[in-house]
Order: sequence, then structure tokens, then C-alpha cells
Amino acid sequence: MGEARRRAEEGLLPRKTKIKKKERVDSSPRIIEWLPVTQKQRDQFFETSIKAGWVGIGVLVVIWVVVRFIGPAAGWWVPADLH
Repeated sequence: MGEARRRAEEGLLPRKTKIKKKERVDSSPRIIEWLPVTQKQRDQFFETSIKAGWVGIGVLVVIWVVVRFIGPAAGWWVPADLH
């Protein structure tokens, strides 16, 4: 006997159906109705791009320190302005 039939015979309410994943993923409103990008995704993109920018600045500083100070001190090369 099926679950639905048994519930109907016992006078119980129908079982609640599970919420689909698509409905639970992101309930924030879209930026533009026809564009599948929500405001939450936009904010996450801004946060990620700002963090990536700071990581890039940090990498640039590390490379500059290596090229300007560590490389010449280790004897790997001589900077052009010191000739």
C-alpha cells in the first residue's frame, strides 16, 4: 500500500514535499529581472575582487623586494642603476 493511500485512509494530512534546491540556493532579488545574477552574488563578487586586489598588491610588493634587495644581496644580479 502506498504512503499517500495509507495517510488518506487514516485521515492524516498529506506529507509535505521537500523544497527543491533551486528555491533554497539564493532568495535575494535579481539585479535585472532577465539577468540570472542576484544582489547577493553581486556583493560576493565585490568582496572577492577587493580581496584579490589586496593579494595582488601584496604579491607585487614581495616581488619588488626580491628584485630590488634580496636578489642583489644574494649576488643573483646587479641592478642597472648601480653600474
